[in-house]
Amino acid sequence: MTDPAPEPDLSSLTIAVLGGTGPQGRGLARRFAAAGLDVVLGSRDAQRAQDAAAGLADAGRVRGASNADAATAGDIVLVVVPWDGHAELLESLRDELAGKVVVDCVNPLGFDKQGPYALRVKEGSATEQAAALLPESRVVGAFHNVSAVLLEDPTVERIETDVLVLGDDRAATDLVQSLADVVPGMRGMYGGRLRNAHQVEALTANLIAINRRYKAHAGVRVTDV
Repeated sequence: MTDPAPEPDLSSLTIAVLGGTGPQGRGLARRFAAAGLDVVLGSRDAQRAQDAAAGLADAGRVRGASNADAATAGDIVLVVVPWDGHAELLESLRDELAGKVVVDCVNPLGFDKQGPYALRVKEGSATEQAAALLPESRVVGAFHNVSAVLLEDPTVERIETDVLVLGDDRAATDLVQSLADVVPGMRGMYGGRLRNAHQVEALTANLIAINRRYKAHAGVRVTDV
């Protein structure tokens, strides 16, 4: 029997969050900084990113920069931007993101009078679109179904949820699972290859509907693993 692979060491890595001034980006940055990691918030407006980072000073090491500078600084780069700006941002940062682990966290969703619903994406999913636009990056999908409200609340000590991690690069998915594991209560779980990202992104529409009906902050737990 072979020994299990050692957990990747994240202590020397910088985590960049593109679109890090929104609720989800700020919340993830807070949790990673609180775990002792070095975090860079990115934004189209560097000053806005710096202001958001200053608001997270109580959490740990967080600094703000433009999206391009954050992408350059990050070893693991999370994409947490609105869907309508997703393709444009990634195309503009193709060179900065080359060779890096890029974690797409974007959910292509629409909203109407009946509530949230998943949008159709030509490539199949936001994560697959990222992979198509960034052929020299190691694209992984993760953190799609985590409540921004819980992430941002400093009084919430544990985020009790599993994070489904999708990708075709085993070392990259292992690394992102370990990144999820640094947050107390959170567990990174391999969820399949990139082609399976659509249903994970789409599940967020169901969770939003659940949360609205039950006034909750529902997440995902995988049983018997």
